Amino acid sequence: MGCLRSAAAGGGRRMAAGNAEAVGRPASPGRPRGGSQHAAKPPPLLSRRNSILSRRSSFGMVAGSRRPSIGPWMLHRHVSFSGLPIFQPILKTRLENTYRMGPDKGCKFDAERVQRVLEGTLACALETTVYSAQGSAPLVQSLTELLQNQAKEVVPPRYKLVCHVVLGQQGQQSLVVASRGLWDPETDSFASATFSNASLFAVATVYGVYFE
Repeated sequence: MGCLRSAAAGGGRRMAAGNAEAVGRPASPGRPRGGSQHAAKPPPLLSRRNSILSRRSSFGMVAGSRRPSIGPWMLHRHVSFSGLPIFQPILKTRLENTYRMGPDKGCKFDAERVQRVLEGTLACALETTVYSAQGSAPLVQSLTELLQNQAKEVVPPRYKLVCHVVLGQQGQQSLVVASRGLWDPETDSFASATFSNASLFAVATVYGVYFE
């Protein structure tokens, strides 16, 4: 028992002496005073400069890779957060009012002039044409577009044209073509022309309606 006590006491003195030496020894500048030798590092501070640098570094070139292209969206003035261009709506052109309620003097629909154009166009287009039941529908459509385009060249501006063509086979039958419309007799009018050969006949009518 006496040996154990002295050993314990001796150990206690050695521990105390060791603590005294640790307290008396100056602390190392690279080692903290605590019992743990691994000190916790402070968290890195994020700054705007670091984020910009990391953003720039993401565009770094890799050996053998293609250079990133700058798309056409960089040429636009407004760009969204997703990188896509923001297209601006197309503004409508607004014109000033002319305060005109009718055609100018001498710029009305000339029915006699339009009639001469219709007669000449029908004669040139159907002079040698032979009637065909299968080809009559496309023939009437093309003839209507041709007559309307020819009439536009002699009709004053601000007039809307409506072209109507009747095509049939030449025979012993009789045919009457009539029409009615609601318009202004002071500005609106129409012109009509007919053509016939040994195989077919055609009746063309062009209506001119003033539009302001």
